Amino acid sequence: MSIKRISLFLLPAALLSTSALAEMPTQGFTPSMAVQTQQQGFTGPSYGLNTVKAVLDAGMFSDDTPVALTGNITRSLGGEHYTFTDGTGSVTIEIDHDKWFGIQVTPETKITISGEIDKEFNHTAIDVDYIRLAS
Repeated sequence: MSIKRISLFLLPAALLSTSALAEMPTQGFTPSMAVQTQQQGFTGPSYGLNTVKAVLDAGMFSDDTPVALTGNITRSLGGEHYTFTDGTGSVTIEIDHDKWFGIQVTPETKITISGEIDKEFNHTAIDVDYIRLAS
């Protein structure tokens, strides 16, 4: 077989495979992906209590009830304990060190916390699972 015949045979095969490869999506980061960022997940009403007053008024069987509160941390009580207020009342919250994710908060910073009620016989607190800056 001559080189000319081999070339004529391989040329169409090469052209066909090139167009097939051009159609394949690429993986990884591309500049066009940077502009297509969106917040993911659900935004809307959620189950649970959403004011400090509702937390404090909850009955004795409210332990582990989910909460989502928006307000301010007014002071540190030492360790991982803080006073949180939302205008309807104040409650002690506990935020583990690994839940901060680099967020810096002052008493003027409005935040949203999510967690569960930690109900004791003579004390009610919120065990915070997630903290973020309020939007």
